Amino acid sequence: MNDIGLTHIALPCRSLTASIEFYGIYASMQVIHSRPGVVWLSDRTRPFAIVLIETSANIVSLMPWAHLGVALASREAVDLLCLRAEGEGCLARPPEDSGPPVGYWAFLRDPDGHTLELAFGQEIGALLGLASDACK
Repeated sequence: MNDIGLTHIALPCRSLTASIEFYGIYASMQVIHSRPGVVWLSDRTRPFAIVLIETSANIVSLMPWAHLGVALASREAVDLLCLRAEGEGCLARPPEDSGPPVGYWAFLRDPDGHTLELAFGQEIGALLGLASDACK
């Protein structure tokens, strides 16, 4: 079966090693493909990847409100990763609850300044009319 729909986003980075570590910790992503200067990361939940391209050129970062969003299993998971991010100096905006369908969310900065949102309770599946395990 061919992949259909949104399959990836490509981001420049200064260090593949630092970015792989960041997205591994905060987005549960792992390398699924690599070649010199380029890696593809996935959380293996759907056919979507972050393609990291190492460069020495000037990087223009994703900044709020432009961001990547990752859904987590609980508020506690958001809080735990935000506590770690604060200790590592990459928490950009602490968690807040914006109610449905936005949910509980926070912003982090990756090593190149791109913004990663951690969230719980976003209702994209419900907006699409998809049943979730929690609703069964």
